[in-house]
Amino acid sequence: MQIQFFGATETVTGSKHLLTTTKGVQILLDCGLYQGLGKETGDLNTHFGFDPTQLDTVILSHAHIDHSGNLPLLVKQGFNGSIYCTPATIDVCEVLLMDSAKIQENDIAFVNKRRTKEGKPLLKPSYTTKDVEKCMRHFKAVPYNAEYNLNDEVSFTFTDAGHILGSAVVNLKLQDGDKITRLTFSGDVGRYNDLLMNDPQSFPQADYLICESTYGNKLHDKINDAQLRLLNCVRYTCVEKKGKLIIPAFSLGRTQEIVYALDKMYDQGLLPKIKVYVDSPLSTSATNIMRRYVKSLNSEVQEHLKTDEDPFGFEGLKYVTDKEDSITLNESSEPCIIISASGMMDAGRIKHHLKHTLPYKKNTLLIVGYCPPYTLGGKLIDGHKQVKIFGDEITVNADVEVISSYSAHADYEELIKFMSCQDKSKIKSLFLVHGEEDSKVEFKKTLMEQGFPLVIIPRKTEAFTLH
Repeated sequence: MQIQFFGATETVTGSKHLLTTTKGVQILLDCGLYQGLGKETGDLNTHFGFDPTQLDTVILSHAHIDHSGNLPLLVKQGFNGSIYCTPATIDVCEVLLMDSAKIQENDIAFVNKRRTKEGKPLLKPSYTTKDVEKCMRHFKAVPYNAEYNLNDEVSFTFTDAGHILGSAVVNLKLQDGDKITRLTFSGDVGRYNDLLMNDPQSFPQADYLICESTYGNKLHDKINDAQLRLLNCVRYTCVEKKGKLIIPAFSLGRTQEIVYALDKMYDQGLLPKIKVYVDSPLSTSATNIMRRYVKSLNSEVQEHLKTDEDPFGFEGLKYVTDKEDSITLNESSEPCIIISASGMMDAGRIKHHLKHTLPYKKNTLLIVGYCPPYTLGGKLIDGHKQVKIFGDEITVNADVEVISSYSAHADYEELIKFMSCQDKSKIKSLFLVHGEEDSKVEFKKTLMEQGFPLVIIPRKTEAFTLH
């Protein structure tokens, strides 16, 4: 048996790991898009490094685009097997993948206008909405904690990763004659005591473990501290400065966490009487999915539902889907909160809001999620006073605040807690993926000190035999 790493090795995006069994069955763990890597991003996403027609199965940990976003192209290039994931992940993927296709179609249409004028050949998107429709027919639902037999060699079980709605840890049982080898892939691991999600679930003993390391060298603030900081930020910006509070947030997960936090403040009479806008059609659709699965959220949410039937709605909150309404927000000088995608600030309506608000001291940008250094969000976190948005140099005069505890990724102490259910001496190899280089190197050192015998940082296309 062999595991080969094709993505999320030197970066946090593009998750793809290829398992080949003794009998030659090929199973792909995740099929994500690379994001924000400049000119090389397109080539990385177009060329998988393996033959999609030879794949038998895909097992998907969760719906985030850096884990699921290249599935339509995989099908387009000849993959004809099944894609297994949790029921909620199917619902979320349908929305996120369709949005990804529409973005590509719109971006290519814009570029092709210029290429037509220049007499250059027209470009095509990696995949279209029709490709997504075809891809969705390959999805099959498997619930948490139910062993599913792929064939006489392979079975797997999903356990709750606590990261986003439907996110799963993939626990594989590989049969080779009388011998059983257990391989666990963490996907992305969530926080303990999260606002919405259940805690990451304990998982069966593994022989080999593939673990994310996004925050392998960082600790988050406490959740309760984050609530107070959010409220103080609202009051300072919207009441004292009479400005706009701009919150970039991923459409699924982070947006609903912020809205839920504001909902609780509203119920407690703490939220100032200002308007709150969720400016994203995708976020609106994702919130409706969260509402459908609200009974699967954590016990704190269930208690909240006893007095508030909608944790994602309150007086003064408006979900904005129409483009013209979004433009009107930029033209308005009214103090308000605007929550908009994308979280890394490299695409979507958030860029328009930043262009209109960053130059003014009365406004505040509140960053509540992970942003790689090479993204617009990463540059703003690093304190850049000049950033380029839509080709224009924008001066940053607005306050820039960061609350890391809203991250959906576990920090290094939480990752160690996640793995505490394992007998370290029985893990033959622990592979670190989905992290920047410094994060992985420091986390490897921490894990070795914790007693894990062999911690490996794989490189792109590197393969390892599972004995």
